[in-house]
Amino acid sequence: MGAEKKFKVCLVSISLAKGGLERSCAMLSQMLEAKGHEVHLVILNDEVDYPFSGKLLNLGKLKTEKDSMIKRLLRFRKFRNYLKKENFDVIIDHRPKNNFDRELFYSKFIYRELNKIYVVHSSKKAEYLTENPTAFSKICQKNILNVAVSEYIENQILRKEGIENSITIHNAFDPAWAQEADELPKILQNKKYILSYGRLDDSIKDFSFLIDAFSQSKVWEKDFHLVILGDGKDKEMLQKLAASKDCTRQILFLPFTKSPFEIIKNARFVTLTSKYEGFPMVLVESLSLGTPVVSLDIISGPSEIVQHKKNGLLIAERNLSLFAEALQVLCFEDSFYNEIKQNTKPSVARFSMANTAEKWNTLLKHGLH
Repeated sequence: MGAEKKFKVCLVSISLAKGGLERSCAMLSQMLEAKGHEVHLVILNDEVDYPFSGKLLNLGKLKTEKDSMIKRLLRFRKFRNYLKKENFDVIIDHRPKNNFDRELFYSKFIYRELNKIYVVHSSKKAEYLTENPTAFSKICQKNILNVAVSEYIENQILRKEGIENSITIHNAFDPAWAQEADELPKILQNKKYILSYGRLDDSIKDFSFLIDAFSQSKVWEKDFHLVILGDGKDKEMLQKLAASKDCTRQILFLPFTKSPFEIIKNARFVTLTSKYEGFPMVLVESLSLGTPVVSLDIISGPSEIVQHKKNGLLIAERNLSLFAEALQVLCFEDSFYNEIKQNTKPSVARFSMANTAEKWNTLLKHGLH
């Protein structure tokens, strides 16, 4: 046996900041480099929060206050020339794909005649298959592969659009997170709290449902707090909603942090109330740190991570009283709580970075022979 073939790989993302998709792209760069591949990253916006490996081309740095069509085209040309000059074995593209004309431009100009893999991070079709999925699926069919981050996305979305060259590779968690002991913020020390975190975009994450359920659950009367961690366009609206509740003093808003791990580890449990997801990193991160979860059983992801009454609670419908009741169960039923807490870490072992790196490695070996 000769040495394993190493590949030259280019990862493409909008940025390496803010959200789960960006974190998983940054982690993929670390996983591939650890496997000995040569990794480059191209990002379109100048935003980097997460640790990554490899060589970064930050096209966002070329943006100026007055961005014109000409400047955009020059950036695209620089991108295309870079891809040609570096002669990559494969491009792994993580960008949301919500505009068919733009994707046509990418496939005809930027990625022309290059090997590519598209990663689909959301179950919302218009976000990753554009407003014209039938036409876009023809572009995807020419890719080496399309990687879905959940089985739901692979089977119910990609394959149903005729994109047969699809496989599932779930997002991973990093075991090093458990060691990343940032200080717990003063405001949380000696507090019992329920945590929800992510981008404060209510049309996707539905934090208002959570605030209503927390209010209805009355767990705050027993001194449980609700911590909402993150930034985003709906922060003020959510703060106003919280201020209108009797439990307003028990609801805390904390700003985004790139390593929230100490806050997650010390939470009683973590909640997910999104309207849709792909493969929610929030749930995997929490369980990997030993924190149980309460999640709505929404489309794509939660049911592939949460085993009801084993490592958390999976709530079948977006129903306030059912969700409020779930909050009460995990706040007050200590023996049940301790039982599921013991199952948290083992339940996500299969999503470790080592396992996921192996899957990507195998994909490259067989997809690029």
